[in-house]
Amino acid sequence: MPSKTSSSKSTASSRKPAAPPRKPAKKSAAKASAPTRPYVVRRSAIHGRGVFATRTIRKGTDIIEYRGERITMKEADRRPPSDPDNPYHTFLFELDDGRVIDADVRGNAARWINHSCAPNCEPYEDDEGRVFIAAKRTITQGEELLYDYRLNIDGRITKTMRAAYECRCGAPRCRGTMLGRKS
Repeated sequence: MPSKTSSSKSTASSRKPAAPPRKPAKKSAAKASAPTRPYVVRRSAIHGRGVFATRTIRKGTDIIEYRGERITMKEADRRPPSDPDNPYHTFLFELDDGRVIDADVRGNAARWINHSCAPNCEPYEDDEGRVFIAAKRTITQGEELLYDYRLNIDGRITKTMRAAYECRCGAPRCRGTMLGRKS
């Protein structure tokens, strides 16, 4: 079996000088420690877990895709709540075609993005029915990523419903609920 080193003898004049061993290229401290994702999930002052910027995110940047199982609204209504102690807590994202993404099944960090009446992000659905969360403005490192849920519910919005979907964003012009306005 051939080896990686030659067994033939050569004269000193025909030999190339051995190259000094290469040192790995030095990485700058910032580059070496920069996370691959522009966000991290951690405890939020608004509600439970939240998603926070790990670096500056420029306006218009797609930050994350909202992922999960795609199901019918009928199936979503049939399923038990993701949090039995709070049946109003949901990881469902309604699509234009009437289906929903259930991020409680095969979901990702996007499900932890909290609601705000003064959001720095906005969700959008592309032509293929994929939902992305994009920066509505430049977001600074450490800032929590937030979008307006504008939740849809069937029927009349009562005081009980408003209380169940109370907003905790603390924005100066907070509308007091995560529910969208009825048209």
